[in-house]
Amino acid sequence: MSLKMYFGHERAAAWFAEVAVRLRRHEAVSSGDVEVFVTPTYLQIPRAIEEFRYTGVRVGAQDVSPHEEGAFTGEVSAVELAEIGASIAEIGHAERRRMHGETDDVVAAKTRAALRNGLTPLVCIGESERLAPDDAAAAAIAQLRRALRGSGAGSIIVAYEPVWAIGAPEPAGTEHVAVVAAALRADLDSDRDRFGSSVIYGGAAGPGLLTALGDAVDGVFLGRFAHDPDALVDVLDEAGRLSRRRKP
Repeated sequence: MSLKMYFGHERAAAWFAEVAVRLRRHEAVSSGDVEVFVTPTYLQIPRAIEEFRYTGVRVGAQDVSPHEEGAFTGEVSAVELAEIGASIAEIGHAERRRMHGETDDVVAAKTRAALRNGLTPLVCIGESERLAPDDAAAAAIAQLRRALRGSGAGSIIVAYEPVWAIGAPEPAGTEHVAVVAAALRADLDSDRDRFGSSVIYGGAAGPGLLTALGDAVDGVFLGRFAHDPDALVDVLDEAGRLSRRRKP
């Protein structure tokens, strides 16, 4: 889940503490059957790591610099993120592309930097305009391949987030998501360097969506719906039920 810039420092700290208590009591999370990650603001990362210690929650950043070090004012490197205990770097979100002009080349450079330094790239993929499912799948695969251009081996998390569904009242239709997610997973499975990768869906994701999508995705990328710890636990309960169903 991503907190974007909705929480100030103290509110984020309170949210971390409240959610951590619930996750320690959540059987599917504590057993490892359900994996959870959170990407707060840069300043909130150390507090998140502290609060979520021993919960199994992975803490990541909402962005990462393509550079290792040097005169890059305002940037935060993958080296430093790994040093403080972050394990995920969100890359290529539609808002970064729109507001900061990030190109496919920038996304690829950031992906390479994350993998070089042991961070799991959380690569955001999605078409800008509503397309037919097969066309959206082709566009998503092309975008993913550009993001991975020149990168080394390592697992990634692909967050399929059609831009037109981000912040919308309703997510993209389940059939649409299933087609695109299946295509992305097949492309990852065909690449030996991406063993252990996963595909999740974001874009107006909330309670009930994971149940509707079923086996079409490996998880969901929550945004504002996770601000309510009760709603977050509802989604984790869904994930736990799906995990039990998938077990042989």
